[in-house]
Amino acid sequence: MTPPPRILLLNNEKDVRDELRKIGVHSEGVRVMAPKGVFRAVKLSGVKPIAANILKQEMLSRGGEAAVSHGTIAYSVKSTDVIVFGTLRQFSELAAKLRRHQFGLPELAEKINDSLRRHNKQPGTRRTRVMGILNVTPDSFSDGGRHFSEDAAVARGIEMAHEGADIIDVGGESTRPGAKKVSAKDELRRVVPVIRRLKKLVKIPISIDTTKSLVARRALQAGAKIINDVSGLHSDRKIAKVAADFGAALILMHMRGNPRTMQRNPEYPDLIGEILEYFCEGIKIAEDSGVPRSNLIIDPGIGFGKTTGHNLEILARLRELKCLGVPVMVGTSRKSFIGNVLKLPAGERFEGTAATVAVSIQNGADIVRVHDVGQIVRVARMADAIARR
Repeated sequence: MTPPPRILLLNNEKDVRDELRKIGVHSEGVRVMAPKGVFRAVKLSGVKPIAANILKQEMLSRGGEAAVSHGTIAYSVKSTDVIVFGTLRQFSELAAKLRRHQFGLPELAEKINDSLRRHNKQPGTRRTRVMGILNVTPDSFSDGGRHFSEDAAVARGIEMAHEGADIIDVGGESTRPGAKKVSAKDELRRVVPVIRRLKKLVKIPISIDTTKSLVARRALQAGAKIINDVSGLHSDRKIAKVAADFGAALILMHMRGNPRTMQRNPEYPDLIGEILEYFCEGIKIAEDSGVPRSNLIIDPGIGFGKTTGHNLEILARLRELKCLGVPVMVGTSRKSFIGNVLKLPAGERFEGTAATVAVSIQNGADIVRVHDVGQIVRVARMADAIARR
């Protein structure tokens, strides 16, 4: 019996080339057809009507499409967002033509090319990195107080390294919804001794989870190599200078408001668009302070100023963040949106966490931040075998 017509899921040119070769297409045919087999929808923001109209006509002439707001063709709007639909080949031809136009279209062509190149780029490593969470706090939402003493924190850090963690993230201030602020003095007292001891006992990098430049500097002096700023440089911009001074990696997380206000009816007209704008601002601050783009990592901030629906949408559309050209970290571990979906307390959310980790890896995550390191390392390896085959 002949199988029914099959809908192929072709996410990149490699997938297309593999399928073409399977049916015996000549090598030259593979070369010509591969970029025609990958479809993309690219959203542009704030385009002037004259440029949008030219772009639309140029894409239509190549068999693609471009959607613009009502009023663009009559120039009755000051600017419009544009969604351009086409294959990689059509986008390549479009860029070549736009470079010969004016009205900012050559620059727009380069931006489109850059985003497509970053989105299509294959992972730089063969596996997803696992960051272990080490909360040296009495009030974190899931494990507050469990590793609050210095000895307990150090012991857990060593244990996570043995379980296969690639990074240990040490934090001295809870960022759960409604959490109280902690002074820099208290935060330093909690984290610096732990980092100093772990630096001598484990071989993997240590990250400092803080929004304070003073804490970041002292933590790096004690041996940390990464700064994880949940405020994305929107709380203390001097963190960027600290990262630049030490050559440290810098993680920028998206958060609406602060831990005390972030869950007060968060609304987003364009969730992913707002997150991207937020990161563009943070990346510019970092680069202007001397942090190279190669040292930057972004985290969409699951649970930070988002509803359950927002969190699920981020995980489903995670790959859209790849247009920034920096690694993406995702932290879903035991969070309340999992509890809302499964109707379970924090201590019973491991399976839900594992599912979100697998989906995140399939959708482009480079690092996952978790409590249950040993089990999630195995989940990540299995997900990698599928996503990075």
